[in-house]
Amino acid sequence: MLPISIPLPVLRVPMLDRERQLFAYEIVFHRELGDEQHLLQSVLSTITDGALTRLVRGNRAFLNLPTELLPEDSDVLLHQPRLGVVLQPGVATDLPLMKRLQQMAQRGCQFMLDANDVDLESSLPLQNLLHMVQLVRLDASRMTPEALKERAEYLHTRGIRVVAGQVNDHPTYERCLELPLQAIQGRFLLIPQPVAVPVLTANRLSMLRLMRVLQESNPGPVELGSIIRDDAVLSYKLLSCVNSAYFALPRQLKSVQQAAIFFGVTRMRNWIDTMSMCSMDDRPPELLRAALIRAHMCEKLASGMPSGHSEMAFTVGLFSLLDTLMCAPMEFLLTHLRLVPEISNALTRREGPFGPLLDQIIAWEAGELTSERVLPQRIHRLAGVYLEATQWADQVYAGANEKQAN
Repeated sequence: MLPISIPLPVLRVPMLDRERQLFAYEIVFHRELGDEQHLLQSVLSTITDGALTRLVRGNRAFLNLPTELLPEDSDVLLHQPRLGVVLQPGVATDLPLMKRLQQMAQRGCQFMLDANDVDLESSLPLQNLLHMVQLVRLDASRMTPEALKERAEYLHTRGIRVVAGQVNDHPTYERCLELPLQAIQGRFLLIPQPVAVPVLTANRLSMLRLMRVLQESNPGPVELGSIIRDDAVLSYKLLSCVNSAYFALPRQLKSVQQAAIFFGVTRMRNWIDTMSMCSMDDRPPELLRAALIRAHMCEKLASGMPSGHSEMAFTVGLFSLLDTLMCAPMEFLLTHLRLVPEISNALTRREGPFGPLLDQIIAWEAGELTSERVLPQRIHRLAGVYLEATQWADQVYAGANEKQAN
């Protein structure tokens, strides 16, 4: 088994329903050639000790495991009703595996067939596999709009729920909304929607003005408290979050000024930006979580840089999705913010000390980092930082939205 000090390299990829709420996560495991046994042992250990359940916050999730690992010790999945498995079409011709999968299906294990653009009516084995699965994922990037529509409607009439995968642009996403789909998955979530003329609502302009004041005025603890004193909701969210059990503070902080003294002004400035963005309740929660994850990863990966760089790196990660969140071009938004060059250059040109960091994080979340691109030690480092960042982001987002839930 992998040493406990080496975290399991794993990525959670959301699938959203047509209201842009979370339907399920796909859990993708990073693997290198020859490490199948280590991967298997780590996956089983992660499921058994509950780490995977915590990663997905108890939501439905589908494990994308290598085919050769599917028959091994799969009973552990039968005790996790919210965990299912992604299947590839090739399993249909593996008779021993099909028998094992049939047993799992009879005992309640959920399956999602990753059909890509395969003709599911082309063979009897594939037809048999269709009888076993609850969901089928189609690859929207490899199918014409007509073929995607025809296949989705065919599966829907058979009572099989359909997921559109690889939806990586907004025109494709808009077409998918017209189809009988259970969920949509792809990079569209993180890509800004093209707009002819950016128009910001009063709330978003107010948010940008607050962010600009925080960046330009270099406030002390007293000034920081004064800046947000009149925003009762923001102050409440900020204090609720810093006083949460996640931070386990020795005493409760009762004012923004106290929090700024305790955590430091720069960190609290980042926290105010974070709470402001989390108040955008018209945006998909998973998009907000993605921004928080990037912020935390950037901050941690910049820990070896000179003093002050970690806080700037946090801002780079947090603001890296600002154009998507605000539905406006990044260059337009930066005219309202006037960030320091180290931050703005990273956001617009991926240059400066933080540009490569952000590039690496984006490659990580796209599942594109392998040992051919970076050293294995870097992959293990990113894996640990990512898992920590997801936990932090989930806690912060929950804290920021606690008042609405009550």
